Amino acid sequence: MSSFTHLDAHGNPSMVDVGEKAVTKRTATARSIVMVDDEIMAKFVGEEILSKKGPVFQTAIIAGVMAAKKTGELIPLCHPLGLENCQISIKVTGKNDIEILCTASLSGKTGIEMEALTGASVAALTIYDMCKAMSHNIIIKETRLIEKTGGKKDFKLSE
Repeated sequence: MSSFTHLDAHGNPSMVDVGEKAVTKRTATARSIVMVDDEIMAKFVGEEILSKKGPVFQTAIIAGVMAAKKTGELIPLCHPLGLENCQISIKVTGKNDIEILCTASLSGKTGIEMEALTGASVAALTIYDMCKAMSHNIIIKETRLIEKTGGKKDFKLSE
């Protein structure tokens, strides 16, 4: 079993030293799924939910990208990274499920999955915030890493 990388020899929190690591191209995709009720689904116009606060999906995309860029400020011991790209897509999958995919990438010595997870999570929270006036019957069902490349090892979710 591997040890926790964010603990020093005495068990204290510690930022991982990445100074000697090689720069590699890193990409990660995370997914959040938000379940809304029929009242919210009835508000769709084309492929967007329109609320009094504005277009829900477009606002969630912007919020998710902004959050991904600030991941190092939000997660303790997470390195601040200069993202090279962050793309978020949102679509309805199934009767009442909304799927958010956030793909982030950079060339660096560490990270990128936390940025993708943060982007997807904040996009989901933004959908909740913008739709709660219509109904509080909203569930953020899942946020998970789907795929990561670069660094020590690659990962791909097998569903």
